[in-house]
Amino acid sequence: MAMPIVKRNHDRAADAVQVEPFNQFDQFGREMFNFFDPWRPLIGAVSLQGYTPLADIEETDDAFVMEVELPGVKKGDITIEVSGRRMSVRGERKEKERDGILRRSERIVGNFSYEVTLPNDIDPDKVEASLEEGVLTVKAPKAQGARPKRIELN
Repeated sequence: MAMPIVKRNHDRAADAVQVEPFNQFDQFGREMFNFFDPWRPLIGAVSLQGYTPLADIEETDDAFVMEVELPGVKKGDITIEVSGRRMSVRGERKEKERDGILRRSERIVGNFSYEVTLPNDIDPDKVEASLEEGVLTVKAPKAQGARPKRIELN
């Protein structure tokens, strides 16, 4: 690890030394960013085709519930498709128009895609989706034959 960046303050005595700790955090952040670069498509970041948003998928007795993080994305910029056991979410996060000078840009913009193959068929006619507080929630009920059925003992 590099040594702290030291600035000499010439307004004070010649032996006064001032350490800039936040420069260390910036440098550490850049090093971590470069370290994870080869794994970026696997951890929900940028690839040549766009980026993959982070998501959770929960299975209940009668449905699959998918929650996808899409902060800053508008409803009209999202497409959801279901087919058999496959569900996909595609869209675009657009660059915000700015009046001033952008000094730092770390948020991902551009096309995104998230696809998953579920363990059971879903009923495409009953899929519901909503977007609230930057989280897309898709509830996909299982097809009738895929739902567990309890058998009573005689």
